Amino acid sequence: MYIYNVTSNIEDRAHDTWLHWMKTVHIPEVLATGKFLGAKMTKVLAEEGTGHTYSVQYTVASKEILDSYYLEDAPKLRLEGQKLFADQLISFRTELEVVDEFFVHRNTATHHLFTYGTLQEKEVQLGVFSRVLGGYDDTLHGHRISDIKVAGLYPTLEPTQNPKDKIHGKVYVLTDDELKKADFYEGDAYERIEVGLRSGKKAWVYLAR
Repeated sequence: MYIYNVTSNIEDRAHDTWLHWMKTVHIPEVLATGKFLGAKMTKVLAEEGTGHTYSVQYTVASKEILDSYYLEDAPKLRLEGQKLFADQLISFRTELEVVDEFFVHRNTATHHLFTYGTLQEKEVQLGVFSRVLGGYDDTLHGHRISDIKVAGLYPTLEPTQNPKDKIHGKVYVLTDDELKKADFYEGDAYERIEVGLRSGKKAWVYLAR
């Protein structure tokens, strides 16, 4: 995961017009390229010199996707801002690589979900739960990955009753609402059952019907 950070200083006389343009035109156009997962706009509170300073952070799944944005979309989008605000705006850009993420578990998050497939992907989590989940490793014994895939694409597990068969996965703690979102994501092709994990915890897991 990477963050494409754009820091801009806009002069007082153009501030209101620029801010409205950023919120209603520019940021939506950047996201409409399909390259980014989301964006966050912040204002720098410790002002130095004149004008107002803002930072917009766009999250992107990979450096390759970011490079394709530079090549295919950035020149046109930057040119529009230069035409509108010319010498009233100064911007500089930095790239950040997300090394790790840490989260405070919500008190209302009580459902443990054992995952072994696409729900471990950050892009999927952002789409389903609107956040990246913090989880822990655990193991499910007596199951193996089935040779049959759902819709010919998606993995599922099958019970074997053999304790030597095991699946290493990731467990996430979800709220009631997030568990419903996970059910909706998995769809009618999967059913959610409760299993016991190596850690001794009970967790939900999705198996093909």
